[in-house]
Amino acid sequence: MSFRLQPTPPARPNRCQLFGPGSNTKLFAKMAASAADVINLDLEDSVSPSDKDIARANVIEAVNTIDWNTKTLSVRINSLDTPYWYRDVVDLLEQAGDRLDQIMIPKVGNAADIYAVDALVTAIETAKGRSKKINFEVIIESAAGLVNVNEIAASSPRMVAMSLGAADFAASMGMQTTGIGGTQENYYMLHGDTRHFSDPWHWAQTAIVAACRTHGILPVDGPFGDFSDDEGYRAQSRRSATLGMVGKWAIHPKQIGLANEVFTPSAEAVAEAREILAAMAQATANGEGATVYKGRLVDIASIKQAEVIVRQSEMIAG
Repeated sequence: MSFRLQPTPPARPNRCQLFGPGSNTKLFAKMAASAADVINLDLEDSVSPSDKDIARANVIEAVNTIDWNTKTLSVRINSLDTPYWYRDVVDLLEQAGDRLDQIMIPKVGNAADIYAVDALVTAIETAKGRSKKINFEVIIESAAGLVNVNEIAASSPRMVAMSLGAADFAASMGMQTTGIGGTQENYYMLHGDTRHFSDPWHWAQTAIVAACRTHGILPVDGPFGDFSDDEGYRAQSRRSATLGMVGKWAIHPKQIGLANEVFTPSAEAVAEAREILAAMAQATANGEGATVYKGRLVDIASIKQAEVIVRQSEMIAG
């Protein structure tokens, strides 16, 4: 292992990120009362150009007046190829109070994008004497973003999370699909007459997880467009959790419970992890570097795997 230790990501629950348009104020109180760990108030894709100004004002008022309890509160600004993003940043940082935890930057293509936003945010924080530094989360939504994912993950100490935006990513890649995440019916292998469906998002997710873990930020799975398909959402969430992602977006309230279910370690998984740690502790006391647990070998690497599950469970419980 490299002597440069892998940094620890932020210790916060991030099982579900619930999105809601800044133009629909009726949703804000419901979002605050939901079981989502992270709230993303949106100024970008879900808001029409004619509603950008009012949505921004709505979001600022909501940040300042609604009780968000212990949730992480984030606002998705408009992308840097629009005329709206700079006003999003200026008004949020000058008018919204310290309850705002982070801003989400969409369609990031390289580290320079983060530098531009960081410079503006830093200047406003200094000028206004803001007591809490704003964090960044970003969305990888293009071929360029994925090619540059490592430099993006390392681009700023404000970075805390990164997601895959499947729809825009698919468009950028020229993928022949209109689906947002999930299984694609034409992406399969044949074995005899049997179709085996592969995951077209797997390689992009793996690249994101690797970049995030290398630089100590949280990898998050993005949207699943068909909110009538609970099992499809569960299946993609389970694949993402297995890869190392910590949570998933919810674009509909019914997806909150599904995300929390998948990304909360089960009682059985936690119990097994604790048993592995106990077995390894006994092996260490006996001067052994490995032992057998339920018919399989466990060693020092097993301790690290088990500790991930136990720490995640304790953080959520806390």
